[in-house]
Amino acid sequence: MNFTELLDAVRANAESVTVPPTWAQGRAAFGGLMAAMVYEAMRLKLTDDRPVRSLAISFVAPAAADVPIRFEVDVLREGKAVTTLLGRAVQEGQVVTLVQGNFGAGRPSVVDIPAQPAFAMKPLEQAAPELPYIKGVTPEFMRHVALRWAVGGLPFSGNDSRQMGGWVRLRDIADEALNVSHLLALVDAWPPSLLPHLKQPAAGSTLTWTIEFIQPTPTLSTLDWCRYCVETEYARDGYGHAAAALWSEKGELLVLSRQTVTVFA
Repeated sequence: MNFTELLDAVRANAESVTVPPTWAQGRAAFGGLMAAMVYEAMRLKLTDDRPVRSLAISFVAPAAADVPIRFEVDVLREGKAVTTLLGRAVQEGQVVTLVQGNFGAGRPSVVDIPAQPAFAMKPLEQAAPELPYIKGVTPEFMRHVALRWAVGGLPFSGNDSRQMGGWVRLRDIADEALNVSHLLALVDAWPPSLLPHLKQPAAGSTLTWTIEFIQPTPTLSTLDWCRYCVETEYARDGYGHAAAALWSEKGELLVLSRQTVTVFA
């Protein structure tokens, strides 16, 4: 199943969705996919079209492939402009992914502050070739996303740069309007920002993730490349704290992201 088919499965029956092994990230299902599926379940609870402003995501436990997942959503509050929801992905009685989301309608305001310029990086045509999917070497979900490095180093390369990033888009997907679920996958497709600092393979993962969406979202296609950059602000005792952003190829800001990441080395 591709990304679109899995989201459709959540919309059709949030009580039971099974993620195939091709979406594995180590022993867990790809975190960006898990967040996107919980988000799709949350959207089903909205009574209007107010857009998402922020999601706070906690990966409580690894979500296994080939085991049914149930998606549950509670409406914590529905105000005139803002709705706050709590979504859960539950597998075998255990919460594996927890998401608090805030959906807010726009309102008139005298404050209008443009985004900072996009991070300067090598143009797409000068970036490294697409990172290939190599069975047994790269995570299984990498067959579904395309990454081209333009900033910092690859995982386990011993690169001490605080920044890492480049160009990203989805593979194996039809040409359709880029939406919030796609953006979740694009941001989380990148490895934890601590991994390039290592000189040999070791496990690493996202513990918590807060992501904010720029509204209205610029009109883009799922076939368009986006640019991503993350900066590690601090790391010690196996935990790192990083801030990131995703932009369109033209430099339009799409999301702001913060993660607490873990590394077992």
